[in-house]
Amino acid sequence: MKTAVLLINLGTPDSPKTADVRKYLSAFLNDNRIIDLTWMARKLLVNLIIVPFRSPKSAALYKKLWTATGSPLLVNTKNLRNALRKELSEDYVVEMAMRYGKPALKNMLGKLEKQQPERIILVPMYPQYASSTTGSSLEKAVNLISNWKQIPDIKMIHHFHDHFGFIEAFAHRIKQYNPQSYDHIIMSYHGLPLNHIYEAHAGNDCESMGCSSKRDEKNSYCYLASCYETSRLLAEKLNLQKQDYTVCFQSQFRKNWTKPFTDELVKELTKTAKKRLLVISPAFVADCLETIYELGKELKEDFEKNGGELLTLVASLNDLPKWVKTLASMVRDL
Repeated sequence: MKTAVLLINLGTPDSPKTADVRKYLSAFLNDNRIIDLTWMARKLLVNLIIVPFRSPKSAALYKKLWTATGSPLLVNTKNLRNALRKELSEDYVVEMAMRYGKPALKNMLGKLEKQQPERIILVPMYPQYASSTTGSSLEKAVNLISNWKQIPDIKMIHHFHDHFGFIEAFAHRIKQYNPQSYDHIIMSYHGLPLNHIYEAHAGNDCESMGCSSKRDEKNSYCYLASCYETSRLLAEKLNLQKQDYTVCFQSQFRKNWTKPFTDELVKELTKTAKKRLLVISPAFVADCLETIYELGKELKEDFEKNGGELLTLVASLNDLPKWVKTLASMVRDL
């Protein structure tokens, strides 16, 4: 039986040029799972306000991030695909695609359709489930596959934020940085609008649902609950106490987004004699703009300006052998 495995990541512009960044942002922000307004309201907001003003600023950031081999997210995802191909050997066909940008999900699935696999395994590369990431990627992929003449058996890796192999691989990576030598550990996740979070439990807020302290059948789709569970599992594996680390959220638009905000938290920590910080971002399995630049450069510079001495960013899993073996095991178990 021929099995295809498709790794799906969020995406990246084709280049750091403003035109390419504009094209990428337009595709990204016009997704109704990203900005959940009516079609017309979203089009006007995104195409007339957000994209024209944001594209030049984002392009400037991508220029600072870009390497001789291209976008770090694309390079790291390709490296993971190549490593997974070797680990799974010829029993599987392994490809990768981006939800927005290239290689396009539509084109890659078109390539796989020609091979007529009897089974396809969709692997969104987001540990914690969110409608705007995992949900969007799975919806798009399934809709495209539904148009095939020969529809294969479809399997999905819905989330893996609590998978023991994922936790072990990330803990292994963190241990390489000697976490006990730091004053405090920051576990920073990508922020989301609160209304996206509350939709996961029928509009109830996370405080009433206890999402920061437990994840159960009532909040199993809650992104925030998943983030806190990942942190608890990592802390347990690293022998950390509650006072040793803080969960926070980055990349947010201040109003009505998940708190505490990473940049504000770091400023507050400098006032409490926390001069050496270790920063972890367990929401990403491939280093990208949000880790390399936002945390590794901008946050580090702000921390030092406010009196901090050392801020170290833990590299993401990328193609770490332990992670590759874990991912291969997750695929084989389906």
